[in-house]
Amino acid sequence: MPVDLVTCYAGAPEGISAVYRVTDYSGPERRSDLIRLLREHRYTIAGMICSGEPIMKKWKWLIAFRIPAKLFIVNENGDYFWIHRDFIKNMREFSLVRLGLSGAGAIRTLGRLLIFPFSVLFLVLYAFVAHMRRAINSSKL
Repeated sequence: MPVDLVTCYAGAPEGISAVYRVTDYSGPERRSDLIRLLREHRYTIAGMICSGEPIMKKWKWLIAFRIPAKLFIVNENGDYFWIHRDFIKNMREFSLVRLGLSGAGAIRTLGRLLIFPFSVLFLVLYAFVAHMRRAINSSKL
């Protein structure tokens, strides 16, 4: 079975029939060309490696939403699941892990989310007070 690859890396692994490099398709017009080219192949299945790194994140999701193929996700451990309503539990667990909302880290992440608005408010107020003091002190001279 032929396997095609969309990648950002140079070179082609052994056994790959076609390699599409995203660096060759920069710009909106060229991205449309790549999507059109991939759609012409009429793929029935497509796999996406989601390894927790932001490499090609926008490209992956662009292709996932624009190519009419059944999609499966592979994580860094080699675990996979199909994007289908039958696998909603797997997709939820995968998303929670990626968002840091699973296990012991969930409480820490939720705490950070709750504290964030107050931290921003504190910093804005601090900057306001500092600039007001500077303005008042410079006007006294």
